[in-house]
Amino acid sequence: MIALGASAPAFGADIPGTRPARIDTTQHTGARTERLQVYSPAMDRDITVEVQPAADRTRPHPVLYLLNGGGGGEDGATWQQNTDVLNFLASKNVTVVQPVGGQWSYYTDWRAPDPVLGVNKWATFLTRELPPVIDAAYDSHGVNAIAGLSMSGTSVLQLAVAEPGLYRAVAAFSGCARVSDPMGQTFIRLTVETWGHGDTTNMYGPPDDPMWAANDPYLHADRLRGTKLFLATGTGLPGRHDSLGGPHIKPGPNGYLDQVLGGGAIEAAVNRCTQQMRDRLNALGIPATYNFDSTGTHSWGYWQDDFRRAWPTLADGLGIAR
Repeated sequence: MIALGASAPAFGADIPGTRPARIDTTQHTGARTERLQVYSPAMDRDITVEVQPAADRTRPHPVLYLLNGGGGGEDGATWQQNTDVLNFLASKNVTVVQPVGGQWSYYTDWRAPDPVLGVNKWATFLTRELPPVIDAAYDSHGVNAIAGLSMSGTSVLQLAVAEPGLYRAVAAFSGCARVSDPMGQTFIRLTVETWGHGDTTNMYGPPDDPMWAANDPYLHADRLRGTKLFLATGTGLPGRHDSLGGPHIKPGPNGYLDQVLGGGAIEAAVNRCTQQMRDRLNALGIPATYNFDSTGTHSWGYWQDDFRRAWPTLADGLGIAR
C-alpha cells in the first residue's frame, strides 16, 4: 500500500462498511458460468461479478481477474462478448473473475463521491474485499493474476503496485502506465471527463495534488519487482483487425472510422506510455515481456491476440500449465 503523506491517500484506503463483503446472490448463466452480486462495504452497494470456475474443482486453484475497459462492461464491451478468451480459458485450471461496473473510474479509490460517476472505491473492493470472498466460494488458494486493457491497462499496474504480492502476474494491454505527468493527466481527463462526464478533482484532486503521484505506477514501478509482467501495445496504424466489415470492427455506422481514426490516435499515445514504462522497468532491472506490434488500433481484436501472447506469463505466475 502506498502512503506518501496524509494529503495523499493511497489506492486501498480503508472505508468503514455497514456489513462485511459477501456474496448476496448467485445466478447460473451457463453450463460453466455464474453471475454474482457481491456486496462492497467500501461502496455500500452490490457489484456484479462474472465467474467462470476452474475446469477441475476437486482441488484448490488460482484466480485470474479480468478487468474491462472504460465502460466497465456496463456498455456490453466485455471480454466474453468481444473475445474468445473465456473459451480459451475454459479448459484451464483457473477461476476467471470479471467485475462488471466502474465505468470511467480507472478502478481506483476516488477521494470524493462524484455527481455523475458516484462513489468509487474500486481499489479497496478489488484488492481487499473481493479476493477473500472469491477464495472462500471457489476453493482458491490465494494465488492470483490480473489482466486489463485500455483504461484498466493502467488500473492493473496501479493495483499491483498498491498491494505487492497480491498478483503473481500482471498483463496490461494498451494502457498508459504514467498517471501524474501532463500526458498521463490529459489521458485520464479525456477518459473520465470527456467520455465519462465525471470530474477528476473528485478522483485525485487538482493537477498538483500529491494523490496523482501516489497512484502513478511509473513512479512506483519498483513495487512490481518479483511480479511477472506482460505489456503490449500497437502503433495506431491500421492492421489486420481493421478491415472494413471485419469481425472486430466497432459496430455502428461510424464504427470503422472511429476505430481507425480515434482508436489509432489513442493507441499511438499509449504506445509512447508503454515505451516509457519499458525504459523505467529496464532502468530498475525489473524483467518484463513486451509486445510492440508494428500496427494496431485501440480495439478488441488486438487485445484478444495480446491475451494469447500474455498467457504463458500469466500461467507461469499462476503456477499452472500453459
